[in-house]
Amino acid sequence: MTLQDYRNDIQRCSRCSLCKWLPLAQIKSWRFANACPSMVWGNFHAYSAGGRMIAALSLLDGRIDYTDKLVEIVYQCQMGGACDVSCKVNRDLDPLEVMLELRAKCVEDGQVLPAHMVMIESLRSDDNVLGELKAERGKWAEDLDVKDITKEKADVLYFAGCRYSFDQDLWKIARDTIALLKMAGVDVGISGKEEACCGGRAFEIGYRGEFTKYAEHSIETWNAADVRTVVTSCSDCYGAFKFHYPRIGKKMNFEVLHITEYLDRLIKEGRLKPTKKVPLQVTYHDPCHLGRLSEPYIPWEGVERKVLGQVVIKDPPKEYRRGTNGIYEPPRDVLRSIQGLELVEMERIKEYAWCCGAGGGVMEAYPEFAQWTADERIEEAKATGAEALVTACPWCERSFRDALEHNGAKIKLYDIVELLLEAL
Repeated sequence: MTLQDYRNDIQRCSRCSLCKWLPLAQIKSWRFANACPSMVWGNFHAYSAGGRMIAALSLLDGRIDYTDKLVEIVYQCQMGGACDVSCKVNRDLDPLEVMLELRAKCVEDGQVLPAHMVMIESLRSDDNVLGELKAERGKWAEDLDVKDITKEKADVLYFAGCRYSFDQDLWKIARDTIALLKMAGVDVGISGKEEACCGGRAFEIGYRGEFTKYAEHSIETWNAADVRTVVTSCSDCYGAFKFHYPRIGKKMNFEVLHITEYLDRLIKEGRLKPTKKVPLQVTYHDPCHLGRLSEPYIPWEGVERKVLGQVVIKDPPKEYRRGTNGIYEPPRDVLRSIQGLELVEMERIKEYAWCCGAGGGVMEAYPEFAQWTADERIEEAKATGAEALVTACPWCERSFRDALEHNGAKIKLYDIVELLLEAL
């Protein structure tokens, strides 16, 4: 698809501003009623999904040209998709797809950010977006008794992803994950230093060629290794595997699960039995890519026509991503399985969750905006009275860790894996 393919969606945007807020029925207070971090941060309509639709149409029609401010507006967005979910409460439009195509057009036209170029150069040279050496990728798993699927077969591949592979503050979580899987008797293996980026970040910032290269590499490698199941702890990777990979048309002969889905399955099968009490009141943050952005890709081929010259229909009917089929209950069920642990919810949860701030290249290009977004979520977590904020994504954890170090908020931060291991 290209930006031109979404012209009808762009023209049908009524500039109603619903993309800026939670749907009315979901609003519990004025304080946490916003859906779009970019809009609140930029404080001008241009920073909303509707504003970017206007800009996209003007570019297509040649009414405007690129400026530094326009490029900033395009990229100062985490691409978390809350606007898309709110829009679809009333309209069957795809504002997130429009914004993705707008970024792809920017890249095609050479309108890129220096910070994003650094990411892409790192990807091209060392197969990761963090500027780290490829040879260092497997260090997180040193001394672990775990199979290497490049040398021997394993039923389950654990895919760590770039952040867990290189962020030493988070290595323990990846190592704890392997420990949990082995405790459950899972035949698990890793790719070590041969693992490569999922390509999801490249897709989000508009570099389609790089994304396709890494998606094809991953699918071909895992099919050849005869892996039955790919399990990842990274929500960004999971979202890429579930939604973006199928779009390139390569057959995937393996099941994809997020670690919270797999742990929930292992607990319900009796292979993991959390019996120790963990007396803690927690609130859970839904990562964007594990929640609303993880809905499986559903291809559609059909025609669009108008009934009575007015009502637009898709023939056959098109299934839209509305965020409702994301991974919401498995992580909560894992938490509920832990004795003594009490889960209290924030106001914005599941498909309406507020972003952690790390996505869409914002952490790299606009760190102050990323930190502000994380601060907002931490304030929402604190408002529940919970002792701890829990999530299931390394990018969210990195964003929240950085924010907590900066703002000094008195709330603990955990990964679900850490709490489950403590309960065994």
